[in-house]
Amino acid sequence: MQQKKIPFSTYVIIGTMLFGLYFGAGNLIFPIQLGQLVGSNFWPALIGFLVTTIGLPFLGILAIGLSKSNGLLDLANRVHPAFGLVFSMAIYLTIGPFFAIPRTATVPFVVGFEPFINKAQISISLGIFSFLFFAIVFYCSLNPAKIIDYVGKYLTPAFLLFLSLLIIVTIVKPMGSFGLPVGDYSNNPFMTGFREGYNTMDAIASLAFGIVVINTIKYRGITATKMIASVTWKSGVFAMGLMTLIYGLITYMGASSVDAIGTLENGGIIFAEVAQYYFGPLGAILLAIIIVLACLKTSIGLITACSEFFHDVFPKISYKMFVFMLSFVSFIIANFGLNNIIQFAVPVLMFLYPLAIVLILLGISSILFHHKRSVYVSAMTLTLFISVIDGYNALVTTLPQVANSFFELINKYYLTYIPFFDIGLGWFFPALIGAILGFFWPIQQSNLKH
Repeated sequence: MQQKKIPFSTYVIIGTMLFGLYFGAGNLIFPIQLGQLVGSNFWPALIGFLVTTIGLPFLGILAIGLSKSNGLLDLANRVHPAFGLVFSMAIYLTIGPFFAIPRTATVPFVVGFEPFINKAQISISLGIFSFLFFAIVFYCSLNPAKIIDYVGKYLTPAFLLFLSLLIIVTIVKPMGSFGLPVGDYSNNPFMTGFREGYNTMDAIASLAFGIVVINTIKYRGITATKMIASVTWKSGVFAMGLMTLIYGLITYMGASSVDAIGTLENGGIIFAEVAQYYFGPLGAILLAIIIVLACLKTSIGLITACSEFFHDVFPKISYKMFVFMLSFVSFIIANFGLNNIIQFAVPVLMFLYPLAIVLILLGISSILFHHKRSVYVSAMTLTLFISVIDGYNALVTTLPQVANSFFELINKYYLTYIPFFDIGLGWFFPALIGAILGFFWPIQQSNLKH
């Protein structure tokens, strides 16, 4: 039955669930490392980081909720059905079994357990841990209607409780003062923080989680389009406000830690050292609980979102069968190790992110250009030319042997003639020019009916 007035508790519960879906291990380890590197350039770097980790995901949720799309596939189909299918599958495989879901098992193992395991036993220990981890995720993902209970009511509050213990003691008893900024954070802290936010995968995940949020709202008996959009927006504000607060506090934790523990190579080690600094041996237990809870809730959300998507595309295969297949593939890939997962994820993210950002912006502003398909087509096509080279550059950084003279020539041309390409925003003007050209394209039949 349709509710006339939505109680505030509904926004809080759905907002908490949404926060829980986003806030995985990557959202812990990247901002604390950011803090160590930014030093006295704390604010511009943090604001840049928040644009990609808070601003873009929020716009992604709105793009699904306010554009009256039934999910990422429906939104991407506005470019072309073939593009919609290929792009949507690429997004779901990236935040799903190829990269993000396996990372939810490897990060807690590497951070919380590996330091206490004999090196000769690490492989078998990872196998056992990841099997148990995905067995729990599999069970909790079988019934998508209960995701709000698992994630919103239980796992997220427990995670916030344990994390708050570490955050509060950091504020009450600071480890030290901010140091000098390191590397690119000295010269261009805002854009460096902006690009660092890519690693969380939150903007592209927002396109996938949008449908999970909408379905969760529908499970609560709210079916009117305007009501769904309203609940989505208000729940999103709550979730993003909570994330902003915690990102700021974790970044502060990293920035104030250098005097006490030194500059360390990754966020997982930094967290471990901070926990050790304040709580001694109990710190390792506290950290393990925080990381495992963070990853469990995100993994359940990702498995649910991916299974619902693939079941919609291939309806002959049941939702539960997709839950099993995605859990199994994620388990296999997790056992290749965290470093391999991250190494191959970065080039894919650098390729997909510009396309995802432009699609989000088009979805939000679609009513301004009357949903003309030509605007979507031209803007996304010109963005694609940029994102291919962004992805290539990231791939060459990790695998120099794949360097290609033709792509190198294009890269030099882009660096010379395309504004902001050198700082990772080369897609902006081509997308804008494409949208303008598409808007004035004379074929009126290109309008979409929404």
